[in-house]
Amino acid sequence: MKKTYDELSLNIAKLTTQKYSTSFSMGIKLLDSEIRDSIYGIYGFVRLADEIVDSFHGYHQTEMLGKLKLDTYEAIETKISTNPILHAFQFVVNKYEIPLDLIEQFLNSMEMDLNPQEYDKEKYDQYIVGSAEVVGLMCLIVFLKGDKNSYEHLKPFAMKLGSAFQKINFLRDLKDDYHTLGRTYFPNLDLRKFNNAVKQDIEKDIAHDFEIGFEGIKKLPVKTRLGVYIAYVFYKGLFNKIKKMDSETILKGRVRIPNGIKFGLVFKGYLRHSLNLL
Repeated sequence: MKKTYDELSLNIAKLTTQKYSTSFSMGIKLLDSEIRDSIYGIYGFVRLADEIVDSFHGYHQTEMLGKLKLDTYEAIETKISTNPILHAFQFVVNKYEIPLDLIEQFLNSMEMDLNPQEYDKEKYDQYIVGSAEVVGLMCLIVFLKGDKNSYEHLKPFAMKLGSAFQKINFLRDLKDDYHTLGRTYFPNLDLRKFNNAVKQDIEKDIAHDFEIGFEGIKKLPVKTRLGVYIAYVFYKGLFNKIKKMDSETILKGRVRIPNGIKFGLVFKGYLRHSLNLL
């Protein structure tokens, strides 16, 4: 019967991914079947923590996140949890020996979202590492099936790719983060003075991260590369759309890519990968 619960937990992590992210779901489907469920397990955990700090307004968010943290470590230690998302996550952590400090850094960044922050460069970099870069590193460990030498080699590339994805999220969600959540992640940014010049400076930083991250994608094992490349293609498409917009338009609403265009990006990305044109 334990096997049934294991399967249920992984299915819930998978359903969570599909519900919250069309883009990542498409990318994960193109990963080797041997590691697919593990990436769902990581994303489900990350999404759960993110929901607590982003959506559970009017509830005791600090206490909820604190309990999640304690439950997470207990699940990892005992190798079981009555929370299916945590059960799926602990399985991945224990199977691939994911370092606990990566999980700690992630949860620390989630804690930063519980209270309004004035982000300077130091805090911004700290948040990016915990909210995005360490998640990329967790996935990298799975992609490489625990190969520590390859992990150390590819670690800087994975961190830059995670950083690029997160910074694009910040630009995409600039209006909602500010007006709904009271957040502005970019360091020393006054949205009253947000203009095209400021936007272009941010985009140059993202482009640099993207360039380094892409070099890492090309170094990944073949069975992993396509799924990660498709996620890159989605974000690159979103980034290109943002770059064509002026600063005033960005502040009017969330930037989206229609599903039809997403499927087109999948096809083009698959073709380029298949023809070894990366």
